[in-house]
Amino acid sequence: MIADSHAHLDMPDFGADLEEVLSRAVSAGLDVIVTIGTARPGDDSVRRTLELADRHDFVLAAVGVHPHDARFAGDDCLARLEAAAEHPKVVLWGEIGLDYHYDNSPREDQCRALRRQLQIARRRNIPISIHCRDAWSDLLRILGEEWSGDHPGGILHSFTGTRHHAQAFADLGFLISFSGIITFKKAAEIREAARTLRLDQVLVETDCPYLAPVPHRGKRNEPAFVIDVARGLATTMGVEMSEVAAATSRNLQRLLRLPRKSSSGSRDFEKL
Repeated sequence: MIADSHAHLDMPDFGADLEEVLSRAVSAGLDVIVTIGTARPGDDSVRRTLELADRHDFVLAAVGVHPHDARFAGDDCLARLEAAAEHPKVVLWGEIGLDYHYDNSPREDQCRALRRQLQIARRRNIPISIHCRDAWSDLLRILGEEWSGDHPGGILHSFTGTRHHAQAFADLGFLISFSGIITFKKAAEIREAARTLRLDQVLVETDCPYLAPVPHRGKRNEPAFVIDVARGLATTMGVEMSEVAAATSRNLQRLLRLPRKSSSGSRDFEKL
């Protein structure tokens, strides 16, 4: 079994064939998919995400304000997200973070929204999913101020940094999640970072519908392709693919404090 720790199944890309996509994921061996609900104004991503999680036992949810939309993260927005986080299938706060590559929101708004969401997640004792692009120094500084000491942990999703970044976040207690990028020809620096980590420090994800791994590049990504991400990570780390699948599933279960499956194969998420 294997887990996809980060997907965007509510997006229109899956509007026509979502059930077929999920069926292929189960056939590929996935037993957990974490799908992300983003609090974008004028979009009902959070509602669609929670409804999807309600319909499928193996689908879990995250909610948060993406750094692209940080300028909209006012009191009302965050209050609605806190209410959504009461749902028993919400297991992560995110994705949150900083993105200085696109700067879709002013950097000061991104930093303010990140701090407020870290404070909420810490108060609620819920792990976080972090997005970072070209903002490593500010992100590490803010995490050092808001997320030090005892905390519920987190994921650095779709890792694109150096081995030094990977180690810095691992030292903070984060799991480092690799997407299809690790299979890309020009991703040598990311593969170098992966080789510095232990199996108990890593996750795999698709970030679908984006970043389809080799041999699916150019296609819409989907959760079943996490197998190819795991295969790429296994080759990079010099271990068997089955070891990566088992370790990453175990790591996610530990971080999210997932209940064990019952004899019927279902989980009782009311007990989370």
